[in-house]
Parts: sequence; C-alpha cells; structure tokens
Amino acid sequence: MKNQINNVTYNSSNTYETLNTLSDETKNVWIVFHGIGFLSRYFLKYFDELPKNENYIIAPQAPSKYYLNSKYKHVGASWLTKEDTKQETNNLFNYIDAVLTNEEIPTYCNIIVLGFSQGVSIALRYLVHTQLRCNKLVLYAGGIPHELKKDDFKFLSNFNTDILSIIGDKDEYLTPERLIVEREKVDLLFSDTIQHIDFEGGHEMKKEIINNLAK
Repeated sequence: MKNQINNVTYNSSNTYETLNTLSDETKNVWIVFHGIGFLSRYFLKYFDELPKNENYIIAPQAPSKYYLNSKYKHVGASWLTKEDTKQETNNLFNYIDAVLTNEEIPTYCNIIVLGFSQGVSIALRYLVHTQLRCNKLVLYAGGIPHELKKDDFKFLSNFNTDILSIIGDKDEYLTPERLIVEREKVDLLFSDTIQHIDFEGGHEMKKEIINNLAK
C-alpha cells in the first residue's frame, strides 16, 4: 500500500522584528528579507546606522528554524526548500500579508524592498504575488526564481521603481559561470532599468552600501 499525502489547515503564528519608530518624520519604510541561516533580529544590525527618524525597518522572520551546527547553540532559519515549495510559498505570502497589515504603512512613505541571498527569491515572489507599491527594489547577492518572467514585473513601471543588483566580487556562492547566468536573468527581467553595483567582498552585507541606498 502506498503512502498517502494529506493536508490540514490550522492556525499558526510567527514573529517579526522592527527597527526605529514609524512616525510623521519617517521617509523610508524598508521591508527586508534575510538570507538563509539568519534570524531577523540579527539581520537588522546591518540597518542600524541609517538615520533613525527617517528610516523604519521591517524584518520578517523565515519560519523554518534550525541549529546551525552540531553544538546546538546558534539558531538560523530558512524560508523555503524544494519540499512542498508551492504550499510553503503560499503560507509565506499569508504571513507577510499579516505583517504588512499589522504595520499599516503610510502612503507618504517610500517603500524599499530588499532581499539578501535566499531572501531575494522571497522578495521577488511576494512582489509579483501582491504587486506591492515599491519605490526601490534591492536584489543583494541572491538568485532569481526560474518561474518569474519579464511581464510579471510590468507593474513596477507604475511606481517608477529603482532596481538595483548588488554582488561582491569574491562571492563564494557565485562561480563565474553562475554569475553570468544570474546577470542574464536580471537583465532579461528588468532590461535597462536595473543598476548593477559590484563591491570588493564575499557573500556579505555591507553597511556602507545599505547607508547609501537610503539617499
């Protein structure tokens, strides 16, 4: 007898972290998706030098937490795997929807969406799913999901969205061959609207780059 796959629906909850205070002085609201192995509270440290009155940062938390090594001390998290990807993606969309509903972002604020590493795929999929108003889209050292097409991002032209791709010249996860493939994919999706930023370094966040993005 073969195993049967069954599904149930149930209530669940998850945390997310914010940095600074949302107020009348806030100019930029950042929605930032961390990479694999991060927790949202540690990811926020890369944004702590931004002008506090002008920048409010929302960091959703990837739901799948795990110990990072055999010492069972440090915990990281992952957004998705190849297992039940469609179902898990829908669960993520529901979660992020709930986060943004809870935050009630004012219409006068610029929205900056940033994904780092695995977070790039989540940011892009969520944008396509919701067609969220986005003034700046930052793809930082991550891959582009294969299913996404150029037409999926036509809505960004309604917001005159600035699109940036940021990659370190010594990124250990990007071989020269894969770098060519990924650049071809982003250029195909965003044609001449994307700005490429290369920096000296590996698969890492740079505070100086983040600080410049708010200008």
